[in-house]
Amino acid sequence: MSQSVSQNDSSSESHAANGSSAARSRREGDDAYRKGLTPRHIRMIAIGGAIGTGLFLGAGGRIATAGPALVVAYAVTGLFAFFMLRAMGELVLHRPTSGSFVSYAREMYGDKLAFVAGWMYWIQWALASIVDVTAAAIYVHYWSFFTSVPQWLLAFAALTIVLTINLLSVKFFGELEFWFAIIKVGALVTFLLVGSMVLAFQYPISGARPGLHLIADHGGWLPNGMLPLVLVVVGVTFAYSGIELVGIAAGETKDPVAVMPKAVNSILWRIAVFYVGSVLLLVLLLPNNMYSASESPFVTFFDRIGIPSAGNVMNFVVLTAALSSLNAGLYSTGRILRSMAMKGAAPRFTAKMSQAGVPIGGVILTAFVTLIGVGLNYIVPSEAFEIAINVSALGVLSTWSVICLCQIKLHSRARRGEVARPAFKAPGSPYTSYATLGFLACILGLMAIDYPIGTYTVSSLVIIVPALTLGWYAIKRSGRSESAESL
Repeated sequence: MSQSVSQNDSSSESHAANGSSAARSRREGDDAYRKGLTPRHIRMIAIGGAIGTGLFLGAGGRIATAGPALVVAYAVTGLFAFFMLRAMGELVLHRPTSGSFVSYAREMYGDKLAFVAGWMYWIQWALASIVDVTAAAIYVHYWSFFTSVPQWLLAFAALTIVLTINLLSVKFFGELEFWFAIIKVGALVTFLLVGSMVLAFQYPISGARPGLHLIADHGGWLPNGMLPLVLVVVGVTFAYSGIELVGIAAGETKDPVAVMPKAVNSILWRIAVFYVGSVLLLVLLLPNNMYSASESPFVTFFDRIGIPSAGNVMNFVVLTAALSSLNAGLYSTGRILRSMAMKGAAPRFTAKMSQAGVPIGGVILTAFVTLIGVGLNYIVPSEAFEIAINVSALGVLSTWSVICLCQIKLHSRARRGEVARPAFKAPGSPYTSYATLGFLACILGLMAIDYPIGTYTVSSLVIIVPALTLGWYAIKRSGRSESAESL
């Protein structure tokens, strides 16, 4: 009899929890989305988010600056990126939602942190979109036909094309990201195979044979000292931004409990192979001083080995990567802004949905801000990329920190018996989440000493923090944060 009562109580608790989850889903607008993303879309979005502009374009300048030891920076940063993603995976399995970490911040810490997390994430992707349109313009300039076209005009064209794509249905977005990811992975696999063969058979490139001796002959692992390596970690961290996109996409798939663990776990070996493996191979194939910030290191390699049109093909691939990243940024910020608007923490128009189930208001707002990037490409085309990377990095640090804090809170609540942790738990938590927070704090410190751009970037917090504070109190004063049900 007592066992029966216990089972009934458990069943009641389960129904209550499900009802509470459903109610929260309605309040945050999840029920308005089309569950159009399939498991293959989610898997490839996970890959695509982990392979982007930061690797395809940013690695060249970082190799030239930091030297071959850059591979260590990619490996260490990749490990902490994986810890963060496993923390995100646990939160997603706890409660899938298109509001992602903003929704979890609201659940675990309240509306104030959710407000800050959401707007910092929007700043991250809005500025990342500047990086992506800048990268797209740089890639197109590679072809002589476009050399005379102003960089700002190419950036504007990239934004127009991708915005049009993003305003279509989520199913089309998923299909496009699927093929974008296929192209990126295919290109990296091709590079790894060709590069490994060149290294194995000691095929000379520009008169020099590849191998470890290239490192020894050009100043060793740290040709410019330790400081440049330490400072480029900021850019390396940005290179991993976007892997949290898979958590947002979970809100638009039918069975996230089955799909997410596989997608998240696959990220670790992809980081090891595609990031660490590619950078290691690059430094073994060519001296670090042959790479530059103005050209993809993969294009540099294929041009140097003299394969006809290989540079053109690889340049098309990295152009695709930039457009893919821009597409993902518009997608993610649209969902985050809608989740916030449903709680009165973002402009009302960003809650607007199109007939195709796309949060059209938020997507257009991010696209409008990306026009600033077009302006930067007009005013300071040579510096637009680095300026946007550094400011966007603040959003990356904020987002990853909030994810780790939410996982720590979930772990704490589970220990007190308030909630049940999902079967897909972050390994070594909460210690891995604490370690990741410490790593992120170090990155912020490194940014502060990286004069002038890094120092100015951190100094911008003097403006950002008061602006967010004023925004929060303005919303509280207007009563909009209490109007979720009316939206």
